[in-house]
Amino acid sequence: MPKIKKISYILAIVLSVLYLLWRVFFTIPWHAHLFTLIFALMLVGSEIVSNFTAYVLIAFRLIRQKKPVDFKIPDFDDRQPLPAIDVIIVTHNEEVALLRKTVNAAKFMKYPDPKLVNVVIADDGNRPEVRQLAKEYHANYVTMEENKHAKAGNINNALEQLHAPLFAIFDADMVPFSNFLMESVPFFTENFSELQEDPDHTVPLGFVQTPQSFYNADIFQFNLFLQDAVVNEQDFFSRDVNVLNGANGHALFTGSNAVFLREAVDKVGGFPTDTITEDFELGTKINSEGYKSLATVEPVSSGITPVDMKSVIKQRTRWARGVIQSCRNLHIFLNPKINLINRIILINTWLYWWSFLRRLIYIAAPILYALFKVQVVNANFWVLMIVWAPGYFLLHFVLGDASSNIRNERWGEIQETFFAPYLFLPVLLESIGIHAKKFKVTDKKVQFSWRDKLYIIPYLILWSLTLIAIIKFNWGKWGSEIIVGSVITFWLVMHFINLSFCLFISMKRDIYRRSERFIRHANGKWADFKTRDVSDGGFSFELDDDQNQLEMGTETTGIIYYKNYPIHFKSKVVRVVDTEPKWYGVTINIEDRKDQDYYLELTYDGENKFLSKEQDNWLTPFDQLHLNVILRLKELERSATRFMRRS
Repeated sequence: MPKIKKISYILAIVLSVLYLLWRVFFTIPWHAHLFTLIFALMLVGSEIVSNFTAYVLIAFRLIRQKKPVDFKIPDFDDRQPLPAIDVIIVTHNEEVALLRKTVNAAKFMKYPDPKLVNVVIADDGNRPEVRQLAKEYHANYVTMEENKHAKAGNINNALEQLHAPLFAIFDADMVPFSNFLMESVPFFTENFSELQEDPDHTVPLGFVQTPQSFYNADIFQFNLFLQDAVVNEQDFFSRDVNVLNGANGHALFTGSNAVFLREAVDKVGGFPTDTITEDFELGTKINSEGYKSLATVEPVSSGITPVDMKSVIKQRTRWARGVIQSCRNLHIFLNPKINLINRIILINTWLYWWSFLRRLIYIAAPILYALFKVQVVNANFWVLMIVWAPGYFLLHFVLGDASSNIRNERWGEIQETFFAPYLFLPVLLESIGIHAKKFKVTDKKVQFSWRDKLYIIPYLILWSLTLIAIIKFNWGKWGSEIIVGSVITFWLVMHFINLSFCLFISMKRDIYRRSERFIRHANGKWADFKTRDVSDGGFSFELDDDQNQLEMGTETTGIIYYKNYPIHFKSKVVRVVDTEPKWYGVTINIEDRKDQDYYLELTYDGENKFLSKEQDNWLTPFDQLHLNVILRLKELERSATRFMRRS
């Protein structure tokens, strides 16, 4: 790292620490009304915690730059016998059609000796149709009666009947790519060799976590029309933060698409059953017993993420409560088995779930002053500019400079604002021991109802208050008055922009497509053609042949070659696009079971390249808001036109 950059990083931290010291000792209104004092203390506490989490992120990035980690996938070590592996697919009540995609993909996974791969369906619902599915794919079927410990109980039951030295875990909707085992298991064979060569200085590998990846747009990408401009919200943790954790040997387990050393899991007593986030707790217990964990960068599986407000909020509420539970179970502040680096990672994870309360405090502070003259910071404007501004803007410059291309800090604030009204209370209640009565597995089907419209209410209230505060606070001010009030106006405008995004996110978009499209290329036989994209129900293809033109509604038959296997299909043309070359969209029907399996593999073996993997930083928040205003107005226009036609 260049010397000037190191200096700027250190200076940013020093200036922000000086600001925090000034805030604590010189700006708290100790003699104010009790409510004002409590809020003032909450505000300064929020600033201290926010800066701490920023310092941790900067420190981890500096460590990674100083000691870069080689994330190249190792080759299988020939000196080690190839380990057998159990691939456990966990299911509760998911649809068989969804489960089929995962089981099918598991059977297509490459491995030097396929006989050593044992695919297992762990079904705690004891469903005959799932048993039949296992039979179709020659997979083992494990079931149980009266499971009282949810996913953890299901997995523990399966492990009691399995004995391979390694095992992989997949949720029912998380479809592995064909290279999954080839890009995860070699880390273990490499570690086995290192342990043999130098057992005193080699840390055994407990598990490898591959990134959580999704083949459909999440609620932010989809509802904001930004599939090709922003990445999935979970990518920031999976492909950035957790990779940094893994670079320090303490990656967190995120529930699916991970490979474990069976010995490590047995040593900690299996999957924990006293928490609803057994994944987070299990990974930490394995680290505490002296095993390291790694997180890889490139996705080797892909699943479904919910896009309706109800499912998203329920999912995050479960995660929030579960992490708070697990942190209490693990005694993360005092547990002597947790080393310093791991303790910092765990505390930082715990603090993340408090960021939503902090976000509400940040939103409320300028509103209280602008509307009700409640002053929670006693400070002269010019002193504030000297002490606060340099550290604030330099720290945010450093965070932007040190950040990856996955998500910038500004977008992170928008996502925090979105979750804040619905997560702060569950975190607070769980922290004082008030537990939720019941949790359900996140429904993978999109289900909209009139109740979804009610989720907009908190954002609408906060947005309206912020707008009123901006107008009232600046009304009738001139010259120096505007300058002196600029800090309050600055924060009000920032929150107004964030809340405007939240309004658009909570306005659902209609979903017309029954299944996701994937960019896939395969050759065809009939008149020669090449596919452009594929989905469960059909595909589009280019046809550069003047002698064989198709019309809408034409029924055809054909063959797609995938991995040299001919997939026979019947199709019907539903779209004709007259470009050069001309291309067509067709629905398909595949009758042969083996052909269906190969078509599913063609569709789901790889990432969905229609979705962005990097944040488009050229597209500013103002550009994104303008885009949403225009597209929402067009939707209203189309709805009005349809209504007029019906009338």
